Amino acid sequence: MRRSKAEILREYGPFPGVDQVAGVTFDGRRVWFASGDKLNAFDPASGETLRSIDVAAHAGTAFDGKHLFQIAEDRILKIDPETGRVLATIPAPEDGNSGLAWAEGALWVGQHRGRRIHQVDPETGKILRTIESNRMVTGVTWIDGELWHATWEGDESEVRRVDSDTGEVLERLEMPPGMGVSGLESDGGDQFFCGGGASGKVRVVRRPRR
Repeated sequence: MRRSKAEILREYGPFPGVDQVAGVTFDGRRVWFASGDKLNAFDPASGETLRSIDVAAHAGTAFDGKHLFQIAEDRILKIDPETGRVLATIPAPEDGNSGLAWAEGALWVGQHRGRRIHQVDPETGKILRTIESNRMVTGVTWIDGELWHATWEGDESEVRRVDSDTGEVLERLEMPPGMGVSGLESDGGDQFFCGGGASGKVRVVRRPRR
């Protein structure tokens, strides 16, 4: 297992009117993050806030190339990012959902209390398979066929690469003490966008090169 200190490249925020950053996703142009009662978008080049959508946004956020998906308590909302309309809802898995990602035609739901990641059918909410973790899962992302997730327990937080079949930890990026990760998304390259919880910030962490 590879282990290293997380390299933080940039911080965005805190943002006006935002007390908490939960889920984070990236649509190729804008970074979106959940802040309780809103989904917010900003320009990663300038840090400028571009827009917000009034919608329940309590945890993980994902983007499938066209639509946003947002965990809202016991449901997952499918949202048109241009109009803000909720197009569909599916039931979310039980037991403390946190992270959310889109990959391989499915949603991937991280659970903090359950310490697991579920692959979920985006049409029905049916759980297709489950990957166990030994830590609370607070964010999930896929990049180049690799499954990464965030953990946050007490004063310790990490970004981990895990085996998508067994859940075995293959690599750990350790965040500085007191700096937690509440949501996780890849930019499609060598960076992760990390929600900063009650700091109200989004941080950029370098994805290690192979």
